[in-house]
This record gives sequence, C-alpha cells and structure tokens, in this order.
Amino acid sequence: MSTCHDNITFWNGQKMPIVGLGTWLSSKEEIQTAVNAALEAGYRHIDTAYLYSNEDAIGEVLQQWITSGKVKREELFIVTKLPMIGNRSEHVERFLKKSLQNLRLDYVDLYLIHAPIGLTAKHDDDLFPMNADGFVVLDNDTDLVDLWKGMEKQVDAGLTKSIGLSNFNEEQIERIVKAARIKPTNLQVELHAEFQQKSLRDFCNKHGITIVAYAPLGSPGRNAFYTSVGMAVPDLPDLIQNPVVVKIAEKYKKSSAQVLLRYLMQLGLAVIPKSVTPARIHANFQVFDFVLSATDMSELEGLEQGKKGRTFDLATTLRGADKHPENPF
Repeated sequence: MSTCHDNITFWNGQKMPIVGLGTWLSSKEEIQTAVNAALEAGYRHIDTAYLYSNEDAIGEVLQQWITSGKVKREELFIVTKLPMIGNRSEHVERFLKKSLQNLRLDYVDLYLIHAPIGLTAKHDDDLFPMNADGFVVLDNDTDLVDLWKGMEKQVDAGLTKSIGLSNFNEEQIERIVKAARIKPTNLQVELHAEFQQKSLRDFCNKHGITIVAYAPLGSPGRNAFYTSVGMAVPDLPDLIQNPVVVKIAEKYKKSSAQVLLRYLMQLGLAVIPKSVTPARIHANFQVFDFVLSATDMSELEGLEQGKKGRTFDLATTLRGADKHPENPF
C-alpha cells in the first residue's frame, strides 16, 4: 500500500483519488449541483450508497458528463455500498445491479458492505425496517464470511473492480481476511481529528487495506437528517472552530477544513468531505499545495479523544442495533 500526491493505491494496483465527494443527506437538486460542482473542480472520486437514495440523481449527472465527452468513464472512481437489508450472499448481486442501473454504469470501481449488521426488510425500499415499537428489525443470522463470498462473485462478474468494508471492527475484518479469496482493498470508517482510530489504521496497514475517512470534518451538518428520520441526535464536535486547528489554518493561510483534510491525507488516508455548496466543494479540493509540518501534525494528533470522539454509532442511531451479534461498536 502506498500513498502518492493525489491517489492511494490498492493491493491490486487500482488507484483511488485521495479526495472524493461525500454525497449523503441531500435532495436531488442539491446532489446534482454538488456532483456537477465537484467534477468541474477536478474531483473524480464520488462516494454514494444504495442507502442514501441518491444514486439515480448522481447517475443522471455522470451520464451527462460521459456522453458529452467531458469525462471518460475510466477517469472516474465511483463507490457505492450494499445496504444492511442486503446483507446475505444471495442478495448482493440484486442490490449491486440496482445500484448500477441507478448510476447508469456497467460497473463501479469499489463496492462496500455498508455495515456488518443485517436487517430484515419487507421490500428493497424498506431501508430502515422498524417494528411497531420503533426498533429496527434485525436479521440475527448475518454471516459475514458467507456474505463476503457473495461480494467476491461481483468482482468475478465484472460488476465491480474492487470490494471492501465499511463500519467493520478489527475482529470482523480479520475474519473476512482469513477466509477471503479476494481480499478487501478498502475500509471506510468515521475518522477525524478527534477520532483518529490509530489501532484500526495500524491493523489495516498490516493487512494492506487502505482507509477512507468519512466525516473527516466531524460531519456537523447531519443533525437535521437524524431528526427527520426519528434517530437519536449525537453530540457532534466543532472541529472547524477548534483553537488548535484555527491557529494552524492561519499559519498556512488555509481554512480549518483544509487543514483537517490535509492532516488525514498526510496520514495516508483518503477523505470524502460532504458538501452541497459549490464554493466549499471547490475549497475542499485545494489541499494539494501545502504540507503540514511535523510539529503541526503532532498538535493535531493531540486532539484525539479516543472512543469519546466517535459520533457515528449504529446502536445509538438505530434503536435495537446493539442487540445484533455483529454490532461492530
């Protein structure tokens, strides 16, 4: 595994652009504005998921760019994810083909298992199945090793170039790696200055698995989403206003967001900041023209809060998820 100026390289030689656009929590108009702005700014890595219900909106934009000749398909790096209601090996192909149809693509560059917890839905649009008491309907028979075999078949079929994991813990990843015919190339997890996951980073490095940091800025804008779907609202860090971050940003004449992204990039991680504001999307890509000093890196490392820094907890946001045998946290 290596890191270069603008890519991280998978064990299979595939290159992922180190800065991508995160796309969840957006209306169709917002997401299409965001993807257009990102592509104009130079982004080629777009992250989505079946769970986000925005693949179709993204697919329209991608189709416009590809058919007009503004970008070639092979220049793009598109990531989507298997929903928790699809966490059985026999469901993987169906959900990936639905995603490909939505995205108007023949293949994705990376397909991830969104989370290790399986849910039981009445239909494919029942993304967060709940019982009458407001608890998620769990599929307690989730078999991660068997599920991974279903993922490997999608590489064989040419529907995805690489496969990976999201929101898995070390023990779960180890189980997959030991049984895998095709090893995971990538793990996508919450990772930011207050939740730096050093043990997990070292573990993945040992196994040649690259990491994408979601919520690299702490994801301060997601409370409205949680409220809208009846989920518990977590206490979110204000990394942008953190005095240490502000001081370093002033030193380099950069924004706090740019410093926070650059810090993770210098740790060898890819980042997928989410924004629907074209100016911020453009600014989040202006992170290749400065290098944080060892002293600055050390100061930012000092912001680590350990487990207290985690803000995405499936058991907190999905009532009853903590009862699932594969609850990762």
